[in-house]
Amino acid sequence: MAQKPDWMGLVFPRRCPICHEVVEERGELACDICRTRLSYVRGNYCQKCGKPLLTEEREYCADCARRPHQFDRGRAAFAYDEPMRRSIARYKYGGKREYADFYAEEILRVCAKDALRWQAQALVPIPLHSSRRRRRGYNQAELLARALSVRCGIPVDTGLLLRTRKTRAQKELGDQERVANLRGAFSLREGAVPCKRLILVDDIYTTGSTMDEAARALRAHGAEKIYFLCISVGKDF
Repeated sequence: MAQKPDWMGLVFPRRCPICHEVVEERGELACDICRTRLSYVRGNYCQKCGKPLLTEEREYCADCARRPHQFDRGRAAFAYDEPMRRSIARYKYGGKREYADFYAEEILRVCAKDALRWQAQALVPIPLHSSRRRRRGYNQAELLARALSVRCGIPVDTGLLLRTRKTRAQKELGDQERVANLRGAFSLREGAVPCKRLILVDDIYTTGSTMDEAARALRAHGAEKIYFLCISVGKDF
């Protein structure tokens, strides 16, 4: 699909999602030199959650090998290292909404083959609680889903999954606390899931607690295949 000219970028030059300065070359979404600092997830990665693996002999990361997940499979473009941590923090908390375009392009560049194989019917962003969305002004997962949709043609369903309970920030919690924190946090709008094959969209995947709880709610209402796409994925432990 042809992209529309970036008229806003001509008036307000884009800032690079990695160094956060104006991009070196007009029309680009990131500086060429900054791209070389990023750790892309390619080659050997977990066949369940997409975490990069240290050895080729393994099929699953330590987490996916020891416990089941509610989703079928997931992928991310980047490993969650320090440059990506800073980038996503500015995207989520610093109002850098335009970074969604860069993330979406890189996700599809790295993960397009898997995403096409999944044959999903809708992209479903992980919702924020209404109070958090009001405070932040936007949902970073929804912006990402919309940027992905423009590029891949899969429609976005922003009203299907609802965040009905306010939860603590997951980064503050341990593994078991994350699971308890999210239990019952999601619900669905009235009726059954209209699409049977869905891709959940979020910014970061670490332990999978958020994806599992969202997938559990969707499966309870008729979803059959649930995948996910994220900007970044945590390390294998």
